[in-house]
Amino acid sequence: MAGAAMLVAGAAGAQAETLRFAIAAEPYPPFSQKQPDGRWTGFEPDLIQVLCTQMQARCEIEEVAWDGLIPALMAKKVDIIFNSMSVTEERERQIAFSRAYYDTPVAVAAPQAVDVAITPEGLKGKVVGVQLSTVSSNYLKKYYEHIADLRYYDTQDSVNADLVAGRIDLMMADGIAISAFLKSPDAQASGIEYKGEVPHDPLFGRGVAAGLRKDDQALKARLDEAIGTLLASEDYKVISARYFDVSVAPRQ
Repeated sequence: MAGAAMLVAGAAGAQAETLRFAIAAEPYPPFSQKQPDGRWTGFEPDLIQVLCTQMQARCEIEEVAWDGLIPALMAKKVDIIFNSMSVTEERERQIAFSRAYYDTPVAVAAPQAVDVAITPEGLKGKVVGVQLSTVSSNYLKKYYEHIADLRYYDTQDSVNADLVAGRIDLMMADGIAISAFLKSPDAQASGIEYKGEVPHDPLFGRGVAAGLRKDDQALKARLDEAIGTLLASEDYKVISARYFDVSVAPRQ
């Protein structure tokens, strides 16, 4: 786990409680990305800053590999996972979740010439790229493991790169992350386009929320209250508009 990056200090200064928020080290624009100078930018770091101010907490961001987020939480190396983690029954067996702070669809992208239909017939024999340990990978594994040629990757950046290089036919991922990728020069030069949303499935969970240890009920209550206040505020609308063309507010 990499060193911590300080994000924001609460009103109590040196006496404020320190909360360690875990974010995966890999770039995941527009949700989170670490700049060369060490600053974290993106939708989720911006939300963390407002939430920490509301909770009057001193906050740090800890870099953790995506598949190490829950182990780091359980080992008490971090206090809160805040990294586009969907609430699913499987994850709820291990950790608790705050109320949701955003929700987006699962979608697919492919080169313009590739026809895509999310059906057994439409994906038969297709090479599909997806990031490991995501709701998209769980969905593909359950429904298409013996139909499509599934390629699993450690990072979304690697999926994007192989789609541009033509090593996979299409990819499945968060729809907002796909939209952000399609604005990149590589995607535009390769003729990659948004092919549509995947019909909602229970495997996709109940929105994105912060992950906490099950015995941290007091912290969960404080975070739930802060998220509720944030969702009802102008701050949430302003931050959302900074990164997205559509509302990502969770279904209430």
